[in-house]
Amino acid sequence: MCDDPSLTPPGEPYIGESRWPPVAALVVFIAANVALRVWLPREGFVRLPWLVPTLEAMLLVVLLLGAAGNLARRTPWVRRSAVGLVLLFVAGALWSTSLLVYDLVKGTGVTTSPTKLLATGAVVWLGNNLAFAMLFWLIDGEGPVARSLDPRPIDFAFTQHLNPELGLSDWRPTFLDYLYLSFTNSTAFSPTDVMPLTHRAKFAMVVQASVALALLGLIVARAVNAFT
Repeated sequence: MCDDPSLTPPGEPYIGESRWPPVAALVVFIAANVALRVWLPREGFVRLPWLVPTLEAMLLVVLLLGAAGNLARRTPWVRRSAVGLVLLFVAGALWSTSLLVYDLVKGTGVTTSPTKLLATGAVVWLGNNLAFAMLFWLIDGEGPVARSLDPRPIDFAFTQHLNPELGLSDWRPTFLDYLYLSFTNSTAFSPTDVMPLTHRAKFAMVVQASVALALLGLIVARAVNAFT
């Protein structure tokens, strides 16, 4: 799934990409998630408060332990494990969003306090962005290792793909590009400078944009009403 150039044996081609950007993103989000649950231990809007952090920790272990050495030898189990955990991560993020939206409609739980609502909404929104960024990163062209062997656009066409003069001939997106894609999709609610090419890419973007629109619209409306 990912690798570290320093761990590639001499004479072998570098396959995959650095694991540290997704690891850093996961660590930051796990810290935010745990901090929220410590601050609001009785506000169980998720009903299963440690579900998402547990999935994130498991994914973090796969990223850290599955990247040792050259991934050409480890890709099958690493990719299957990572995709499975990311799908569970996406499901957990959508579950958290659904319950928060339900509480917003009913006016219960953290939604009665604008401060708690904004903090909780920010963590849930960030979780959705990270989950879909991971999903985009792993499904596009069958993952980082496959993209390192064939840089042609498969599921997503980035600006450098559409305008080769802006990048190198063998340019390929990395995790940070998919994190950017996820954030722009959840704020613009539509493609910006990255075009989905396949049905699975389009459907994933539709789901994320729909969830983000409902979440942000209700949180902003409720917070403004609470503050006024």
